Amino acid sequence: MSSMSIRFLSSPLPRQKSSASLSQTKVYAATSPTAAPPPPGVEEADVARLEPRVEERDGYWVLKEKFRQGINPQEKVKIEKEPMKLFMENGIEELAKMSMEDVDKAKDTKEDIDVRLKWLGLFHRRKHQYGRFMMRLKLPNGVTTSAQTRYLASVIRKYGKDGCADVTTRQNWQIRGVVLPDVPEILKGLAEVGLTSLQSGMDNVRNPVGNPLAGIDPDEIVDTRPYTNLLSQFITGNFHGNPAIANLPRKWNVCVIGSHDLYEHPHINDLAYMPATKNGQFGFNLLVGGFFSPKRCEEAIPLDAWVSADDVIPVCKAVLEAYRDLGTRGNRQKTRMMWLIDELGIEGFRSEVEKRMPHQKLERASPKDLVRKQWERRDYLGVYPQKQEGFSFVGLHIPVGRVQADDMDELARLADEYGSGELRLTVEQNIIIPNVENSRIETLLNEPLLKNRFSPGPPLLMKGLVACTGNQFCGQAIIETKARALKVTEEVERLVSVTRPMRMHWTGCPNSCGQVQVADIGFMGCMTRDENGKTCEGVNVFLGGRIGSDSHLGDVYKKGVPCKDVVPLVVDILVKHFGAVLREREEAED
Repeated sequence: MSSMSIRFLSSPLPRQKSSASLSQTKVYAATSPTAAPPPPGVEEADVARLEPRVEERDGYWVLKEKFRQGINPQEKVKIEKEPMKLFMENGIEELAKMSMEDVDKAKDTKEDIDVRLKWLGLFHRRKHQYGRFMMRLKLPNGVTTSAQTRYLASVIRKYGKDGCADVTTRQNWQIRGVVLPDVPEILKGLAEVGLTSLQSGMDNVRNPVGNPLAGIDPDEIVDTRPYTNLLSQFITGNFHGNPAIANLPRKWNVCVIGSHDLYEHPHINDLAYMPATKNGQFGFNLLVGGFFSPKRCEEAIPLDAWVSADDVIPVCKAVLEAYRDLGTRGNRQKTRMMWLIDELGIEGFRSEVEKRMPHQKLERASPKDLVRKQWERRDYLGVYPQKQEGFSFVGLHIPVGRVQADDMDELARLADEYGSGELRLTVEQNIIIPNVENSRIETLLNEPLLKNRFSPGPPLLMKGLVACTGNQFCGQAIIETKARALKVTEEVERLVSVTRPMRMHWTGCPNSCGQVQVADIGFMGCMTRDENGKTCEGVNVFLGGRIGSDSHLGDVYKKGVPCKDVVPLVVDILVKHFGAVLREREEAED
């Protein structure tokens, strides 16, 4: 049995003591459970299905030979060469010395840069930016410092027009323009400022999401930062790598809920921790299986399980091991965790999680859920008082999440000059400056960056706008998204007046990184035909997604709409379904 050393950033302001002590949390060594005798009535075929499909070899987890029939190409790449060795055995140092021409000459090194480097958070943009990489970080709870922000700005600045950064829909940074020879030095620089990009792509656990107002929200249920930090440290092995969970069948998302607002979107995560008390003890009920994919989207469902705060990591580990051990590795469209839950049944899956818990015990869910069901989701863009008397946070709108190096330097300066040197990223691709003294608010609001670029009070249609990377950089995207999302929204704003914020999400392909299914109106890129039968870029339009206590995934409203026809369609939808008023009519009535 081993425990992990966890390092937390101290809060710059005094805050309430966490309602749950994490000092006794332990992380147990990764071992597959030994097969127990089958219960009476269970057939041998069922028992055989529950045999773990992976085993440990020389410190890494490998798919057994007997389960390699019909596996997908990505699994074959993992078998041929362990991706984690690029980091844990310093393989990146040698790879970075090679020219792209030499890299592409050999199948092994070509697969390194196109597939295996994703275990280090590096995504080669072969299709649109050959030789350049997007780097995805780990930023638990979306909390970052001014020093970290300045370092990331210094990295992208050297790449000129090829360098920029995006706030992602998982409270994270992605930086662009990186070239292979620079990677070892960038990794060292990240470590020096307390960051890592390790295990942030491919078949790994994504960034742990939490309440962006954690520790400062007057109405929060629990401060999520200790838990998301703990999860991130477990996932990455304290930045040293955790190969025990680096060979999952597919990607896996986790969040910890800390507010009644459900800013964290629990219904679209593979594992969501929902605050609940049991017998007077604080802990979490668990939801499992939420996901988006091109062929299927599902909301998370109750596992009928409750864990104490001390068991946040053990149960995460148990769920991951059940998925790692038993998930299928064939068709990539059918390898997310919900497919395994469907196959085993929720009780069967729960049983597999339970047997992987430290004492092979998992309590049933508590009826005392702490999240209020009737709660109007609060806005965080603008100026709002913190629980710390005399301080406020300021939420800034970052149009479609895109920032440049100069923007990042200015954000860091504002965080230092007006706040506590901290920034918070949100799943809506926005940024919060916390811990601003009330006496400094007016001066901050008059800063040029807030006046000209990142407004705390954007127009109603603009404030809920989200867009994925699109085909400017992403090879999977079918259409351009970020610039188009801004242009369409600006045009719609000129035509209609709305009375409340609208959440409009754009995604470039069916992978739905832009999460169109949770939006009021969603746009998913596709190819279609115009009125003359000519092939053109288009969107499938989704309608009716909801977030918060009455969350619901939206449905397809209209397929194959040419992009040039989107504006009039959105105007029509807003008037018919959301009470918008045409501006010419509004002016006539005035």
